[in-house]
Amino acid sequence: MDILKQKFQAKAFALFKANKDMLKEHGDLAIDKVSIRQMFGGMRGMKSMVWETSELDAYEGIRFRGYSIRQLRKALPKAEGCKEPLPEGLFWLMLVGDIPTDREVKWLSEEWKKRSSVPDHTFKMLDSLPATTHPMTQFSAAILSMQTESVFAKRYAEGISKQDYWDAYYEDTMNLVACLPRVAAYIYRRTYFNNEHIAPNPDLDWGANFAHMLGVSDNPDFMSLMRLYLTIHADHEGGNASAHTTHLVGSTLSDPYYSLSGGMNALAGPLHGLANQEVIKWILNMVEDLGTDTPTSDQITDYINKTLAEGKVIPGYGHAVLRQPDPRYMAQRVFAEDYISDDPIVKIVWKLFDIVPPLLQDLGKVKNPWPNVDAHSGALLMHYGLKDFSFYTVLFGVSRAMGVLASGVWSRALGMPLERPKSLTSLAIKNFIEKETTATKE
Repeated sequence: MDILKQKFQAKAFALFKANKDMLKEHGDLAIDKVSIRQMFGGMRGMKSMVWETSELDAYEGIRFRGYSIRQLRKALPKAEGCKEPLPEGLFWLMLVGDIPTDREVKWLSEEWKKRSSVPDHTFKMLDSLPATTHPMTQFSAAILSMQTESVFAKRYAEGISKQDYWDAYYEDTMNLVACLPRVAAYIYRRTYFNNEHIAPNPDLDWGANFAHMLGVSDNPDFMSLMRLYLTIHADHEGGNASAHTTHLVGSTLSDPYYSLSGGMNALAGPLHGLANQEVIKWILNMVEDLGTDTPTSDQITDYINKTLAEGKVIPGYGHAVLRQPDPRYMAQRVFAEDYISDDPIVKIVWKLFDIVPPLLQDLGKVKNPWPNVDAHSGALLMHYGLKDFSFYTVLFGVSRAMGVLASGVWSRALGMPLERPKSLTSLAIKNFIEKETTATKE
């Protein structure tokens, strides 16, 4: 270890221990109404943002403009012969707060087709990267490369009025969302299928065309799954990492391309969107370790205990906010019950639902032992042939773009300012505690 690293380690470990002791004794003490525990705990639960498109309730789950996942599956327009909602309808709802008509959704679908042309230099840039580059790295870079087309950047350079920021942001949002399935599918085919690309089908809606370009299944049920997947992953209020990052970058008046690229970098983290690939990887490792894809409940329980004994978490279980099973998990479970109830991996997912929560509750491991959205999605995707789970977060990103960009349009329309919270050093907090403690004694 070099001398700088060695010195840093000593300083950091000492401060880590000191802060841990300080939190244990004074964590509930508030500085300007914010507890020290919240400051050190990732600002968990602090109500400090305005986010128009969705709201997360600890017990009812995500609500888009007041509608639950279950309500949206019934209320949003659907493609002919499909039971799942069209994601275009959810985007419309998030942007204006109204359930769209079939005609309005058809208009939006056609509008996105018109705007879906991807710049040639984006494909060339992607082709210059090693095929082994992680799909999320490619996705973020591709979004950033399309910034050359930004309407907002062009109009801002020309001297756009503040009252018109939302208009330019809207145009960029529509163009960017329209292009994302083509970009994501291109990344998928170049990474896993030797650059054997599939041209868009102009007769298909946004989600179905994405499924078509991926080329993993010609089953119409897979198109239904994509519509559902893209709908339920679209937003999760503003405090989650990818949404907050997109909002923060956008608050500087960076255009949607800069903002979304930053948000996707946050989504790529193991504690956020990358969790969906961790779930299926853990299940597949269990299957390999046990030597069967039809394990008994006792075998699964033993494997869970082994995972916990190694100091690891059970991926897909527990959520920072939710205190009930994630409605997005339940929506995917209903889909699986309708279409693929005999799939062995799906059956394992369902067994985990019965085994993991009570086990975690007994151990006191987490406040919310229920499955989140990531606990089920991988099993569905694998069934239809999308087995390259390092790509799963890109699918998540295509969906999440709708919510964070729709919210960005609102932020510009409402004149939301540059986000600039105040920070304190550990020493400043220590001095505050000493001052408060002294005052109390006196």
